[in-house]
Amino acid sequence: MEEQQRRALRRGRARLVAALRVEPLWDPLEQRGLFTRPMLEELQSAGSRGEQARQLIIDLETRGKQAFPAFLSILRDTGQGDLAEMLIQECESRPVPPQLPDLRPVELELREEKHYKSQCLVCGVFLVNSSMGGVAAGIPLAVGKSLGSHDFYYLFIILDYEMKADPCGRCLILNNVNFSRDSGLSTREGSDIDCEKLERRFKALHFTVLTRRDLKAQEMVLELLKLSRQDHSALDCCIVVILSHGCQTSHIQFPGGVYGTDGKPIPIEKIVNYFNGSNCPSLRGKPKLFFIQACGGEQRDQGFVVDCDSPDEEAPGGSLESDATPFRLPSNNVDEPDAIASLPTPSDILVSYSTFPGFVSWREKSSGSWYVETLDSVLEQYAHSEDLLNMLVRVARAVSAKGRYKQIPGCFNFLRKKFFFPCD
Repeated sequence: MEEQQRRALRRGRARLVAALRVEPLWDPLEQRGLFTRPMLEELQSAGSRGEQARQLIIDLETRGKQAFPAFLSILRDTGQGDLAEMLIQECESRPVPPQLPDLRPVELELREEKHYKSQCLVCGVFLVNSSMGGVAAGIPLAVGKSLGSHDFYYLFIILDYEMKADPCGRCLILNNVNFSRDSGLSTREGSDIDCEKLERRFKALHFTVLTRRDLKAQEMVLELLKLSRQDHSALDCCIVVILSHGCQTSHIQFPGGVYGTDGKPIPIEKIVNYFNGSNCPSLRGKPKLFFIQACGGEQRDQGFVVDCDSPDEEAPGGSLESDATPFRLPSNNVDEPDAIASLPTPSDILVSYSTFPGFVSWREKSSGSWYVETLDSVLEQYAHSEDLLNMLVRVARAVSAKGRYKQIPGCFNFLRKKFFFPCD
């Protein structure tokens, strides 16, 4: 789909959500190959008519080059030509450049006192709590210079997310261990150990934890949608943990996919999209954290030689397994090459992957996955004193030092502030 067509759908979304009659659209959308029947059933489960319309417009962006003109034709055929004309006008109009706020440094004059020396230049970085109103993260508030006996400070504000609610948020863990024979996917021995560790850890960090085991892809989607549609207004955060087999998928921002027990993949990008500001208003401005223990592909990383700063470890033993599965192309050609998942520019989202996209993720039958074992240990030791990104660096360093075959976790970070877990 061309960019001006995507832009038209986004500009017209409010009117479409308010006026679009979705019921007459389902059959023609399937007949013209824009959506499959399971996709339409998922859209119909989105809730009210307006919620179904909103999700349809979002998903339409991913349905290929012919999706936009076909949708216009369907609108006319179902007596909704006024909405089709509105979209055409939006498509032909030029994008309006964003109006940037006037952000200027502000000089802070400090009175001369005995313990201040005149002609002094001071530069500092201050960590402040997010309860300070009217302060934008990372905006310089004063430029360091000296005039006579006056001192001027250069302040750089770094905010942290407010985490005062108790419980501070909900945590959903989807743990897939046993897969259907038809899927060709092996049993993920050791995954229950991972699940139990993370249940205990996030409960200790003041989250309400809900665990679901061995779900098909559609059941996983329904659990995720159920969580995204709950009211999070009184909470400060939301966490999703997925333990499953994984694969590569087409993507724009968040790579990879995870499998349901029926062997059907769900793109990570789609999962994250359920919780963005458009689909989950009560989590706007609040951190949304995703931890994915699944393979990004089939490649085995044997690493490269470096000067060791940690003792050599044993090569993987016979109990070591990976969550790798092949990247399988769709069985039909419904989607055009650009028919890939899309979502609005994300904010307040962090997705932590157990491995670099394209590589396997190792798991021990007796102790669980390298990633979860290390994440749990790091959270136990450092959650009371360090922010999440620092801790994820520790996880990556520790996991990357393991075994003959290498693995390194990584994350896609769209958080706007520092994130500290609430600790006793």
